[in-house]
Order: sequence, then structure tokens, then C-alpha cells
Amino acid sequence: MTVNDPINVIRLEDICYAYPGTDTNVLNHLDLEINKGHRIGMMAPNGSGKTTLLHVIMGLCRPDSGTITIFGKVLKEEKDFVPVRSKIGLLFQDSDDQLFCPTVLDDVAFGPLNLGFSREDAIDIARMTLERLGIEAFERHITHRLSGGQKRLVAMAAVLAMGPDVLLLDEPTAGLDNKVQKKLIHILNRLDIPYFVISHEFDFVSSVTDRIYSMENGRILKDDEIHIHRHEHVHKHGRHPHIHK
Repeated sequence: MTVNDPINVIRLEDICYAYPGTDTNVLNHLDLEINKGHRIGMMAPNGSGKTTLLHVIMGLCRPDSGTITIFGKVLKEEKDFVPVRSKIGLLFQDSDDQLFCPTVLDDVAFGPLNLGFSREDAIDIARMTLERLGIEAFERHITHRLSGGQKRLVAMAAVLAMGPDVLLLDEPTAGLDNKVQKKLIHILNRLDIPYFVISHEFDFVSSVTDRIYSMENGRILKDDEIHIHRHEHVHKHGRHPHIHK
């Protein structure tokens, strides 16, 4: 992005979306802005539409109504989304949806190759990115044989290797131990691009974002409308079903 780019990196206005074959909106007149400098976290219950929201931004789900504006351009048709997808790094919730090459190095180099880099330069970028995440030892490993947490890191490397202008991260810490999570926190905090992070882990979200949103009834609730907190307690019959009032 240049200084002449609009401050609104991503803007959704009055977005409605219902899953095919249903008549209930999972996104219901939803508005969202991701601007330069934004580091937004999203914490909301399963099934609230968080992942669908990211897919709408990327054009993977087409809204029934509303306006999508990315990098100052209104996007309506598939051809409109194609050029912006190379500028938005999307980390899928399931790493297996993102990794399909034989080896780790191939997976991470795939993006730079599609951006027009030579094979040699793409490999160099991939290796630097793997080293940045501390997983350079995996480069010749067969991707589908990795653990869930290892796949998560490789998928993150594949996203970062493309040098995106904005990141959309769907549960980036899934399967990662505390040590690796700390490394990811360090990496995100050093980025100078906006990002939107979906997570169920409060400590992680609060460490990498400056605002936390939630979702309810298909709409986004912002900082002043929510109060997210951890609920930690111990009592004698905690293993049995009980109600908190």
C-alpha cells in the first residue's frame, strides 16, 4: 500500500448472507471496517459466522446483499476479487484446506511462484519465511505427515511468504504449544500491516490486537458493546453439570 491508498483497507456495508438452502442470515446487515494500522481480534461463539465473514471478504462466499470495498474498489464479481486475493493473506481454519504440495518447501514457495517470482527467488523467500517461524528444519518434510500444529505453522509461513498487505487469520494458534504461540505473538507484533484475527484464546488475542470485536445475530459488536473475560473458578462439584447465575 502507498500513501495515496485509502485509509479503508477493507469495508463491508450492510452485508447479508444466508447459507444456500436456508432463509436465515448468518450475516445480517453486517458492517465492518479494517483500516490502516488496525489490529482487530474477534472472539465469538462457534457458529456465529466468523469464518463465513472471512470467506465473504475473499469472495469465496457471495453475499446476498451489501457492498464490499477493498483497497478503494467495490468488488461485485469473481473477476473483481482475483487481483485482491494476492494482496490479502488468509489463514484458513483447517490447514489441510491450504496445504496441497508434496513438501513443506513447495507449499511455502507456491505463493511467491504464483506472484511471478522466479523458482530460485521463490525458494529463497520460502526458506527465509520458514526460518522466520523457526521451522526451517521442516523444509523437506512431506506436508501431510506433519502434526496439526506443524501444519498450522507451515500454513502461516505460506501466507507470510506472499508479502500480503493485510492478514485475515482464522484460529492461528490452533494446535500450537505455548512456546510456539509466543513466537507467533512476536512475529505479529512486529508486522506493519493491518490484520484481523479470529481466536478463542483471550491471552493470545489481547497480546496481538488493540481492539476486540464479537458477533451476535449476524452483526459485529465492537469494544464498547462487549466485555470479554476469562471465567476461572474452582469448586467441589465442578465436574458435574451446573449453572452459573
